[in-house]
Parts: sequence; structure tokens; C-alpha cells
Amino acid sequence: MRNRFNEYKSNIAIVLGNDSYSYEDLDMEISRALNRINEENISSGETIFLLSDYSFEAIAWLLALYENKNIVVPITSVIEKEISERINEVSVDAIINLRLATISKLKQTRQRHEIIKKLNDKNKSGLIIFSSGSTGKPKAMVHDMDNLVSVYLEKRVRKITFMIFLMFDHIGGINTLFNCLATGATVVVPTKREPKEVISLIEKFKVQVLPTSPTFLNLMLMSGVLEEYDTSSLRMITYGTEVMPESLLQRLKKSFYRVKFLQTFGTSETGIIKSSSRSSSSTFIKLDDPDQEYKIVKGELWLRSKTQVLGYMNHSMESFTEDGWFMTGDLVEQDGDYIKIKGRLKEVINVGGEKVLPAEVESVLLSHMDVEDCTVYGLLNPITGQTVIANVTIKEGLDKKTVKKELKAFCKNNLDAFKVPTKFKFVESNAYTVRFKKVR
Repeated sequence: MRNRFNEYKSNIAIVLGNDSYSYEDLDMEISRALNRINEENISSGETIFLLSDYSFEAIAWLLALYENKNIVVPITSVIEKEISERINEVSVDAIINLRLATISKLKQTRQRHEIIKKLNDKNKSGLIIFSSGSTGKPKAMVHDMDNLVSVYLEKRVRKITFMIFLMFDHIGGINTLFNCLATGATVVVPTKREPKEVISLIEKFKVQVLPTSPTFLNLMLMSGVLEEYDTSSLRMITYGTEVMPESLLQRLKKSFYRVKFLQTFGTSETGIIKSSSRSSSSTFIKLDDPDQEYKIVKGELWLRSKTQVLGYMNHSMESFTEDGWFMTGDLVEQDGDYIKIKGRLKEVINVGGEKVLPAEVESVLLSHMDVEDCTVYGLLNPITGQTVIANVTIKEGLDKKTVKKELKAFCKNNLDAFKVPTKFKFVESNAYTVRFKKVR
């Protein structure tokens, strides 16, 4: 990738806080990191923990370790227990802690995992990404990083400014980073993932592309600060990581009426798929990627890709078929060449044998004028097996009893009876993860 930097060396590569760095600056920082790698006797093929969120140094170190043919484990967590558990999962050779500016070499106490041996034998760099662990032990997924980077090296150079929002240890964040650096784009990094910070940076640096999640986009609407800043530079908002409620998309289109909305799709296991939305106001997308195949089996989306993981280090491969198809767990609706992501299999609520998808109920609730946000989920019920519950955030100053009656009537008019929430809980804010996905 660094070979391309000469084509646009004077372009701004990274903006972080009040500091801007050119591609020439980034090239020099990568060289400094490679010198330090040599001084610390970090050998090719070793597994390296890179403790940091986005920073100029972290991006340079990631690319230096890629060049040195290391297996890189980027970690943004600041929780010591979580960090220790992940170190034990992958048997690292060294920890580069950019927060403390330290490098610690560790002694391997176990044999290298077979997947790592295969990468080492082929003299290839690797990337280990951990799943969120929201439904169990986080999975350590091993990617061939040379393979991931190769997808971007044939793309044409373009002068465009991206906000990089998805995290440094998330496949979506890595995808955005590699895509930008391979094409000479400018990357604007928020120091805080908060609506006001993001919106102010869009104005200040004329950001043209914002990749984020539906949850964060709704937080931007709820923040009430959109009107305080000029966001006219935005050409495109891409969204993914969770289902977009259709009514929320319509709200967003009213606030960003000149902006093209593009739904992206990908998984940590298979990488990001090239896609196109039927329109900015539609949640139907076409998966059109020469490096990816897909099929729908009993309503579930299955993928097989050039960029999929080599395997898990700490989990069975039961989600993969023998011929390489990954069962995503995403339920979809098909309309010709287009599909719509309806929800996750694990989130389906079973009400007396009838299936309820939370996103459908959330979309109805969000279309009510008094509702700002909501999260729908299932709870055990001795009669029906499960029942539908809705956590709802309403506009300030409204009477909750009155709104509750209105919401019940509204849902009955717009949903099948078994989908209507049996309980509405009014909350000041709905829970979401550090990756801005709803917690159900």
C-alpha cells in the first residue's frame, strides 16, 4: 500500500484534533515504526497486540506491522480484565501499548495456533479481530491481511474526505481505513464519538462521507445540534452494523435531504461487501461484489468470499459449511436482485409460535410523532413462551400515561396483534454498545 503514497504524498492523510498529517508524514512515521520494530527485535510472523484507538501513531504502526509480516491484534478496550483475557486467547509475542508508549516482549508458553503457522509458512501478515461477545465468549477471527489489503490496491486515486467512525478493532473501521489510504483520501478522526463532535468536524473539515450506524444517526437527530452546524459538504452517509428501521431512514432523509444514503453490509467473518441501495429512501440493497457470493437458505443470508476469515482461534467453525459458506444469522427478504435485512435469527421473538422481528416493531414506534427512540426485545412468558417489550424514549414534557395509551392504539392499528408490545417502558435513553448497536 505504501508504494502508492508517492502518487499523493502532499495530500492530507489524517486529521486528528488540531493536527493534520500528509501522506508524506505518514510514510515517514511508518519508517520510524519499522526502525523501532527492528530495534525491539520484533520478528516477522510474530503476533503483536496493538493497544490503541485511532491515532496517527496507531495507523502508522498498523501499516508497519503489516509490512513486517506480523499478525496484528488491534485492541481499543481499556478494561484490564478484557485485555488480559484476549492476550491469553491468542498467545501474543509482544504488546505495543501506544497509550503508555511502551513495548513489552512476552515469552510464548504455547505452540502457535495452526492458522498462525499457515500464515507464517506463507510469509503473510495477519489481522485478528474479536467479536463483540454480546452472546457469549468473544471469537478471535484470523484474517489474511495481505488478502484484505489487496482488494483496495486496484482502486483509483480520489480526493475525498471521509469521517472514520467505526472502531480501530472493528472490520468496518479497518475497511474504511484501508479504502481511504489506498486511494489517497483524507481521513478525519473524531476524538470523541459524540453527535456534537462529529457534526462540528463535518462542518470544519468539509467531510463528504460519513460511515456510521443507525443508532448513532438517531442520536444525531435527538441531540438537537444539527441546526447549529453546516453539514452541506456531506455527499453520502453509509450505514450498517444493525438493521435500519424504515421510519428512521425517512426521518434522516428530511434532515439530510441532499445526502445520498447507502446501506452497507458485511460481517467480521467475510469482510465488507460492495453494495448499492435501491434508492436513498429504501432499505433494499443489491450485493454486487466479484469477490463475494451469496445465497438465501430458509430466509437466512449465506456468504462466501475471497476475504473471509481463515478460521477462529478459540471457537468451532460450526457457522461455516464444509464448502465454505458462512451462515450469517441474518434474516432477509428478497425482491428480484435486491434484498432487505430484516433482523438477526437470535433476536427473533417467539410469541406462541408466531415470529416477531424487533426492527419491524421499532420502525412502527419510530413513525409515531412523540417517539424519539426505542428498543424492542422479548421476555419469557409462561403462556406464550415470550412476549414483546418496548423501551421507549419520548419527547420532553409529555404525559407518559397519555402517550402509553396512544402508542398501544397506534401499534394495534399498524401491527398484527401478536406483534403489539404488551409493555411499554419509558426510559431517558436506550442502551447501546461502544460500537453504537442497540442492546436487546
